[in-house]
Amino acid sequence: MSTMKQIDFEIQGMTCVSCAQHVERALKKVAGVTEAHVPGWESNRATVTVETGVNPADLEAYVAKAVSRAAVKISNGQKRETGRAAVPFIHKGQDGDHFHLMVIGGGSAGFAAAIKGAELGYKVALVEAGTMGGTCVNVGCVPSKALIRATERYHQAGESPFRGVHTTQGALNWAQIVAHKDELVAELRQDKYADVLAAYPNVTYLQGRARLTGGNGVEIDGVAYAPDKIILATGASPWAPPIPGMADAGSLTSTTAMELTELPRSLIVLGANAVGLELAQTFARAGTHVTLLELLPRIAPFEDDAISEALQGYLEEEGLRIVTTFQTQKVEKQDGRYLLTGTHARGSSSAAYRDPGLVMRVDAEQLLVATGRRPNTAGLGLDEAGVQLGKRGEILVDEMLQTTNPNVFAVGDVTGRDMFVYTAAYAGGLAAENALTGSDTPYETSYIARLTFTDPQIASAGMTEQQAVEQGYAVQTSTLPMAYVPRALAARDTRGLIKLVADEVTGKLLGAHILAPEAGEVIQTASLALKLGLTVKDLRGTIFPYLTNVEGIKLAALAFEKDVAMLSCCAG
Repeated sequence: MSTMKQIDFEIQGMTCVSCAQHVERALKKVAGVTEAHVPGWESNRATVTVETGVNPADLEAYVAKAVSRAAVKISNGQKRETGRAAVPFIHKGQDGDHFHLMVIGGGSAGFAAAIKGAELGYKVALVEAGTMGGTCVNVGCVPSKALIRATERYHQAGESPFRGVHTTQGALNWAQIVAHKDELVAELRQDKYADVLAAYPNVTYLQGRARLTGGNGVEIDGVAYAPDKIILATGASPWAPPIPGMADAGSLTSTTAMELTELPRSLIVLGANAVGLELAQTFARAGTHVTLLELLPRIAPFEDDAISEALQGYLEEEGLRIVTTFQTQKVEKQDGRYLLTGTHARGSSSAAYRDPGLVMRVDAEQLLVATGRRPNTAGLGLDEAGVQLGKRGEILVDEMLQTTNPNVFAVGDVTGRDMFVYTAAYAGGLAAENALTGSDTPYETSYIARLTFTDPQIASAGMTEQQAVEQGYAVQTSTLPMAYVPRALAARDTRGLIKLVADEVTGKLLGAHILAPEAGEVIQTASLALKLGLTVKDLRGTIFPYLTNVEGIKLAALAFEKDVAMLSCCAG
């Protein structure tokens, strides 16, 4: 008769509900295991009941493989090398440890700052209270784009733009899609964060919650430090407006929506900026009936009007219900369903959506609130440190990213500026150099591209037509439908447009706005043109490769003075 024993594991690497479920299912399949339980991904542990004779070391290796090379150890045993450590160089720290630079926040901005400090030869501490990698890799860019691409592939299987080619969608297993996404997240967190950090021996990773204590003082879980300089890179979190009933009813955020292992039959998405648009289309393509509600007169409200109007048409063709100028008055949960009551005024002027208008009620199985993010500043001791905040809770910084405390700099989403991972990384490196060397290099992002990963994608850089007019420019514009781009014709997908905004006096390019499949791969040409101060004439005089979407930028430049319909292929 065999006897049983219980083994408790500590696991670092689980990041969501589906990850914990995946580990539990995997353990139950191991020979000799009679029971396995993972109480939750936040617990960082698993309990396994096994028959006598099962080698604990084999289980460790199996668990590590199941969570994509996570750090695993038996709770009452010694850690074994079962894969690369998910979080390297964790030190408890002690009073008196001195660092030239302490970076608070272990996301993209924080990592860039820490690496730059290390490259400059300084001793750096990188502090993280939660999961290494921050928003982008864990709950933002990486998981969302994985889901977006998966449902895009599924959607395309149901389309037949080419004669003679017939594809069918088949079955969609949402739980497997989510699990596959989680595996990618774990792998990239390991490869792009943990392993990268291991290459910098002068960076010490501290796991704990930091609080500024004044001057250049920092306290981390009761341990006091006095680094020469401090960089705050604590990011931002999803924010829900104070709508009556919202707190009691509860809702999904962009984070929890991507953890759902079962597709909702219906979904309300509140907010039609980048995150709301991306997830609304993703769930709709997976088979959920989606209603998209936006307070402002148009979706993608910060993009050029032409982009917003065209994208709304494409999304509605796919079956999304879109209601703009919707002012939510109340949120309720009745019989397991969400009910939103609000007013809706038809029209697109800024005055129209403030009109009390028509009372509407919208209900669905789930509610996703995508109304923006707010900086993570609570509990940081900013008042004691003399660090000033703005009206939306953002940390105020100057052009060099220095706060009102000369020892403290801030970068990334916590500043409320340019909330993109690539600008956060740029800011992190820049702030570290300014803080440690006094280089006083200004932060400059006027030319950067802004992307929304809908299909077709939105990619824009520089000013919209309206912004240019408001800044006093005499503006000329060119709008080119993608139907005039040979590559789009050959691909049988002419959705979208390219709009260029230029200074009528100098011809200098002021902005570029693209709605097209893979627009994000095209916009960088325009970004470089903006950074280098090129003119429309410069773009017209540049040779672009034929049968590429980027050729559309040249065609749009030509359209300022020519009828592109009268051009032959490759003609300038």
